[in-house]
Amino acid sequence: MRAKEITDCEKVVMKCVWDSDHELSMQEITEMVNTQHGKNWKTQTVSTFLARLVKKDYLKMYRKGRCFYYQPLVDKDEYKDDVLRDYVQFWNEGSMSAFICGLFGRDILSESEREELKKRISEL
Repeated sequence: MRAKEITDCEKVVMKCVWDSDHELSMQEITEMVNTQHGKNWKTQTVSTFLARLVKKDYLKMYRKGRCFYYQPLVDKDEYKDDVLRDYVQFWNEGSMSAFICGLFGRDILSESEREELKKRISEL
């Protein structure tokens, strides 16, 4: 699945939707964005990002009573996979092994993360 690109602000909104175990209203999304991501966005700002995400087919919007609710149309893991593939393609000429070796060659991973990664690779 190749999703349309979204802005960093739209990603924050999508993360709130993806991380929820139920469909969210605009008010719930606004509260989550502000409390969990340290933003100070007004409802109108969140509404603008939600409208863009609906237009880009990331979200489905429906009305229930007086509130609008949003549900994801793009799977979180599929989106993450696409972002990672694009990153690896651009920076590592498509080589996932070069990407992983780059992680080991820098101080990006803690020792416990390195051990966990080694264990998972050996299980492949």
